[in-house]
Amino acid sequence: MRLNRFLASAGLGSRRGVEELITAGQVRINGHVVTNLSTQVGPEDNVKVGARIVRQQTSLTAVLAKPRGFVCTADDECQRRTIFDLLPSTWPRVHHVGRLDMDSEGLLIVTNDGDLSLALTHPRYKIDKEYEVIIDKPFDQKDREKLLRGFHIMGGRAKAERVEIVGPKHLRLTLNQGIKRQIRLMLYELGYEVERLVRTRIGPLKIATMRPGEWRILTGQEITALKTPATA
Repeated sequence: MRLNRFLASAGLGSRRGVEELITAGQVRINGHVVTNLSTQVGPEDNVKVGARIVRQQTSLTAVLAKPRGFVCTADDECQRRTIFDLLPSTWPRVHHVGRLDMDSEGLLIVTNDGDLSLALTHPRYKIDKEYEVIIDKPFDQKDREKLLRGFHIMGGRAKAERVEIVGPKHLRLTLNQGIKRQIRLMLYELGYEVERLVRTRIGPLKIATMRPGEWRILTGQEITALKTPATA
């Protein structure tokens, strides 16, 4: 197995992230620094990143229905509840793909599959994510075009791919960007406060009947479907 794929499968991050570790000279195989991304790793090899011995993990990808009040981090310095408190402690190390802020809810993927992480986060793959949004006052129809056209917020130029007005204060937004707090910031710029935000879909995955705090392992077919845009 190629070194970059080996490290990604061990839960050290996306393929791109582990390639940076390799080229920076932080990886040793059998005591020797290796910077060649295509170096092959066999079962008998001793691989270290810094002082840490790295072993390939069993591949695991799951989807979690994140409840409000949990943060997307493995170790919170403020001692708040994290999404990893909701997952089995017996699992191999996984990381969340993207994030939802503490006050947001809905679908979140956790995985140790580096290829999947890249397919879901790299801008060129444009994975749709759908959100149900409740705002503090009736939505003005003219603001729909502003969201679709896009404008600058903190973090870059942001736009929505689709905007559906479900009710006076209820929107359904689809994004394929990943700017931090994008929906909240876009609506704030237009004069609205978000009272509730729930991510209901990531690519082909839908929240369906999952209740807050529930998780389920994704099938091979579902993982392939999520990766499909990367090869399209």
